[in-house]
Amino acid sequence: MLARRPNDTVTELLTLAQSDSHEDQIKGLRTLASLTKVSPQNRNLVAETNGNIQTLFALSRSSSSTIEVLSLSILFNLSLNSNLKHTLADMELIGLLNNIILAPISLDSGILAASLICSLAMLDKNKAKFGVAGTVQALVEALKRPRRATSHHLLSSLSELVQFHGNCSLAVRAGAVPVLFGVVERTEGEDLAVTSLAILGVLAKFKEGIDAIMNTKGVVSFMVDVLKRRCMLSKEGCAEILIRLFEESEKCLRDAVGVPEFSSLVADLSVRGSAKAREKSGIIMKKMMDANLDPFLDGNAMIYDW
Repeated sequence: MLARRPNDTVTELLTLAQSDSHEDQIKGLRTLASLTKVSPQNRNLVAETNGNIQTLFALSRSSSSTIEVLSLSILFNLSLNSNLKHTLADMELIGLLNNIILAPISLDSGILAASLICSLAMLDKNKAKFGVAGTVQALVEALKRPRRATSHHLLSSLSELVQFHGNCSLAVRAGAVPVLFGVVERTEGEDLAVTSLAILGVLAKFKEGIDAIMNTKGVVSFMVDVLKRRCMLSKEGCAEILIRLFEESEKCLRDAVGVPEFSSLVADLSVRGSAKAREKSGIIMKKMMDANLDPFLDGNAMIYDW
């Protein structure tokens, strides 16, 4: 709980944060950030005090990167309380967060804005609100500018928002498919690739999404490359997308089987992969058999228990 000393009360700290002294502003906000970081009770107390959230919204617009970051930190801390997520998802704040991720004045502000979007979007009722406010398009646009330090947070936010069907359509129309393929292609780290492929897997469940994926030049070769060199979680996401591709297009299936390594990679995944990867590879093998396609066109047939 908050200390009982007058200088530590929420009201006084917010008053300090609005003072004319930059140093006093930082002192007040830094104390509030510390108090709300570990205590759910303190978060509720800050939120329940009349006008505090609006004050924090206003301070988040500060031209001072330090004031902006501290204000966003407090808002993020408040968002960790599930009972506050709906209240915080105000259109005014969402518009501010959209602007920050598109043009952050500091690395920390960009990370915090994306993290706050992700936290608030975990409440299902907020997902549609972010869609209406243009957050999906803003995230896709921000991902077009490679910044590894913020990409993870942007992708996490997009991953959360596309759990709502309407946001999937917005993402596809905003150009998410080529952007996500680009992230997978250019990143050496696995975390960004895994999340990007997972989002593509969600988009692939819907007509607009799978059409955009099918229309991506070289998509089959791209997926084979993922099976060849990426981690197991990426391979799981890749297999999910391949299944949807093959459900929609026998040409994609024939193109895949025509790639020399494909059959062996799928067969290997069915034996050495994770439980999910083995399940998905089994589905792919069955589709190959049902289409009367030889699963070992490369001539290196191996015996597997299908």
